[in-house]
Amino acid sequence: MSDAATLGTTDFTRLPDPDPGVFTAPLKRPDHVGADWIEPAQHVYSADENAVWDDLYARQMDLLPGRAASAFLAGTQKLGLGRGGVPEFARLSEELGALTGWSVVPVPMLIPDDVFFWHLANRRFPAGNFIRTRETFDYIQEPDVFHDVFGHVPMLADPTYADYMQEYGRAGWKAMRYNRLKALGSLYWYTVEFGLILEEAGLRVYGAGILSGPAEAVFCLEAESPNRIMLNVDRVMRTDYVIDDLQPSYFVIESFSDLYHQTVDRDFDRLYRSLAPGFTYANTAVIDIDDVLQRGTMEYFLRGGRGSGARPV
Repeated sequence: MSDAATLGTTDFTRLPDPDPGVFTAPLKRPDHVGADWIEPAQHVYSADENAVWDDLYARQMDLLPGRAASAFLAGTQKLGLGRGGVPEFARLSEELGALTGWSVVPVPMLIPDDVFFWHLANRRFPAGNFIRTRETFDYIQEPDVFHDVFGHVPMLADPTYADYMQEYGRAGWKAMRYNRLKALGSLYWYTVEFGLILEEAGLRVYGAGILSGPAEAVFCLEAESPNRIMLNVDRVMRTDYVIDDLQPSYFVIESFSDLYHQTVDRDFDRLYRSLAPGFTYANTAVIDIDDVLQRGTMEYFLRGGRGSGARPV
């Protein structure tokens, strides 16, 4: 992700300044936050909102043993995410900081790519300063505090994964320089959000998009429909993804050290110069270079996916 020249010349303590020609999502900054998009304070959650957290936490922790990565389960214990109610970010940051030097900061909504990269590069994880309602208990499109803190933060207690996340943030500067944010976003999607890891006991989940919801935690490991393919960074960065349904393909790492070295040691300048502006491969594709653990039947997707009411098999 980063090379010596980039590390030597880039000041990661300052917000990046994307070229006007770089496409980023057109997000309007609320008046009450500054250029860093950090909220003045963490939201004070009501008893009902804290009960939503507790019920979500209990549901996922009933489901995830035997499915979640060992690093995730260890992180939830180290950070005490089950103490009751939405965790206080100040306490969480103190405990996480002692483990890996990371902190958690409240943001009002999805934030611009450049601001997100800047926070990650400085070992700050931006977390949504709101929680879903009972009506959106099972699925919420915009990440809330449960997705961000329960799904992402325990993994930041693992030192190697924590370093990977910082390097991902630093890589954002280079992706913006080459106008290849879609490609870098695909890497995030298939690792940080929907990644699987091959542990001694079998396939396990480390991606936050899976860990924070009930259906995909079972589907990604046990269903016949999806592909399960060993991670190849160049291939993944050319692969489209779906944001509103279960994934047709999952990419698997051997270890967090493997993930770190596959990305940090890669010459991304050369890769970005070779990438087309759009994606090369569909999210259902299996190609000749793939190391395939399972080629999926695609039954769920051929039947129409979530919108059709198809069973996730």
